[in-house]
Order: sequence, then structure tokens, then C-alpha cells
Amino acid sequence: MNLPITYNNVLEASIRLKDKAIKTPVFTSRTANQHSGASLFFKCENFQHVGAFKFRGAYNAIASLSDEQRQKGVLTFSSGNHAQAIAYASHLFGIQALIVMPEDAPEIKVAATKGYGAKIHFYDRYQQNREVIANQLAEEHGYSIIPPYDHPDVIAGQGTCAKELIEEVGLLDYLFVPLGGGGLLAGSLLTAKTLLPSVKVIGVEPEAGNDAQQSLRSGQIVTIETPKSIADGALTTHIGNYNFQIIRNLVDDIVTVKDNDLISMMNFFASRMKIIVEPTACLGAAAVFNALIPVKNKRVGIILSGGNVDMKQFAQWIS
Repeated sequence: MNLPITYNNVLEASIRLKDKAIKTPVFTSRTANQHSGASLFFKCENFQHVGAFKFRGAYNAIASLSDEQRQKGVLTFSSGNHAQAIAYASHLFGIQALIVMPEDAPEIKVAATKGYGAKIHFYDRYQQNREVIANQLAEEHGYSIIPPYDHPDVIAGQGTCAKELIEEVGLLDYLFVPLGGGGLLAGSLLTAKTLLPSVKVIGVEPEAGNDAQQSLRSGQIVTIETPKSIADGALTTHIGNYNFQIIRNLVDDIVTVKDNDLISMMNFFASRMKIIVEPTACLGAAAVFNALIPVKNKRVGIILSGGNVDMKQFAQWIS
């Protein structure tokens, strides 16, 4: 199998991220185990720098640039978590970052991105193409573009999350991973299928934005209209090219969940496990809690990808 990125790239990323990324905790819940009939292990990336797994890929990608490229600055396009990750990683390197963000991005993510020192260029996600805007700005200013998911160094960095989980808990029968553009899933697949060849890896999308599921079924990348879902971190119109090459070869299945199920999961995490988990990060857990894949009596890893959510909106949802 000739893949564009391998587990060796994940190992290289783990070296770059040593003492830079937080080794996030793995939580368990007796109530969750009873509900699912399985042993669940939640990898809590809501405790990562910038509150999401995205720091891993962002830092690894910037660390992989040449000194000359870094000094010219970096640019990305993101609805929030990758924006914050690039902003914070750029701050650590002492370089300029410009972020192309949708006008309706959550206020908490906009404020955090600005707080890390990045400049923001807003656009209308329903009328404009963020990649076209990013390419124009990069050409104009000489920035290096680091996209949110369709980038080898980003994918390799995201794969370190699953590496930590497996090293801590050992054997897993299943691994459930939130899926938007596919960076976290692709990186997780490279890691999981190398360390645990028999593990089944399931990608989980919001029902309203199942472009990756359609792509997997058809064998080619499918582009959809901009989806509307509370899972703002997974509102992609198509999966990445690098990501799809890995996912189509290694993933066991892709399933979808409804927004109401994400709200139920946020409520569960807040009330029973005392943690704040954003809607996108609840995708994998919602698939398990709603028995979309039979996991009874199995050991199941679930990546909680982040915890960046507007608290006013969060309060309305869980009430």
C-alpha cells in the first residue's frame, strides 16, 4: 500500500511535539460503560493547548518549515480550533500568523485567536471560497499556507493523539474519531493500524455534512454544499486529498449522528463527567452511545477532539 504519509511521520512529529504538546488525560466513566456495555476510554483533547487536538498538527507543520519560510509568516483558513492552534504555535515561534475565518465563527474562538496575536481576515462561508481567499493573500504577502487538514505535517501531528491513547491504555477493539476534513482521522488511522493492526477505526461525521461518508461509498471525493450543524468544527464541503488516500485504504467505516445526539452527549459530559466538550468533539461518543456500531463487551477508544464552545450557547443547549 503506497500512502503519502506513514506512521514514521507520526513518530517524527511526536519528537517535535515532546514537551510542547500536553499529554492529555484519558478518562473513564462507570456510567458510560454501563450504558454502552463496553469499556470506554475517552482521550480528552479538550485539555490540550488552545483547547483542541489541532495544536498538534499546527505546531508540527510550523516546526517543519525552514527558518526563511517561518520568518515570512504563515496563513491558514479555519472556523476556529485550527485558527487558534496556528495562532498559538506561531506565537511560540515568534512569527506572524494571518487567519481566514468565517464571519459566524464562535466568538470564543475569534477572541482566543486574536489573543494569541494573530491577524484575522473574515469571510462569508456561504458565499465565498476560503481557499481562494487564502491563496490570494498568501501570494500577496509571501506567507506559507498551512491548511486545517489536507497537509502531510498536519496529519502526522494529529496522529500523535491516538499514539498517546494506545500507549496508555493498550489493546483497543475499536477507535472512534470525529471527522470533518479528515486530518485527525487520517493521522489516527496511520497510528492505530500500525500499533494495533486488528483495531477497527470508525470516523464519525454530523448527519448534515456527510461528505466523507459519501466519498468513501463512491470511491472518490464528493463535494457538498456548506452544511449547517452545531458541529462547527466539521462543517467541511469536502475531505482533503491526502486524507482521503489514507482513509479510503484504512478506515473500517464512517457513520453519522444527529445534532440532538451531540447535545445529549454535551449534557452527559457536563453532568456526569464534569467536563466541557464542544459539539464536534462529541461525534465519536454519540455514535457509541447510540449503538451505531455494536461494541458490547469491547474495549473502545473515543477521541474527544476539543472543548471550545461559546458558554452562552452551551448553556442553552444543555438546558
